[in-house]
Amino acid sequence: MTIGTLPATGIYTLDPERTTIRCDCKALMGLLTVHGTFRLNAGQVRISEDLAECSVQASIAAGSYASGNGTRDADVLSAKLLDAESYPEITFTGTGARPGDEGAGWAVTGSVTAHGTTRPVEVRVTEVWLEDSTARFRATATLDRLSFGITKMKLRVGQTVDLAIDAAGIPA
Repeated sequence: MTIGTLPATGIYTLDPERTTIRCDCKALMGLLTVHGTFRLNAGQVRISEDLAECSVQASIAAGSYASGNGTRDADVLSAKLLDAESYPEITFTGTGARPGDEGAGWAVTGSVTAHGTTRPVEVRVTEVWLEDSTARFRATATLDRLSFGITKMKLRVGQTVDLAIDAAGIPA
């Protein structure tokens, strides 16, 4: 885990074109790991000298899920799982940060709203660095789909979804 040269305090607009959101979930009773991606709609990171005053807002297009398997993607987007037509947006709001466990990176506490339900989540920021004038962030989180009311297909789709985020923020 690397926390490199920190970006200057201020507000950074996340660039959807240079941000990737990868999700991994076990399938077929844990025998297979399915890899997919989502597209960022919009987002903003506020960096403050006081970690408790840092914040993050991000919006993901639920209908942007893609795994490279059309049948699987249709199932995930359908009312069987995400119901992207009824719940087109997945949002994260982070309110404050603290040093991560054993001094590795940071932990950002916040909430995710998906499938019409809001639940607390902790995002682990593992890398931060500057790339020209762009602030780069790598982070991970784990979500329990059942806690969001996404309860169908229990034998075919695992309970937890691991997220890996690689975000680019441009000074606002």
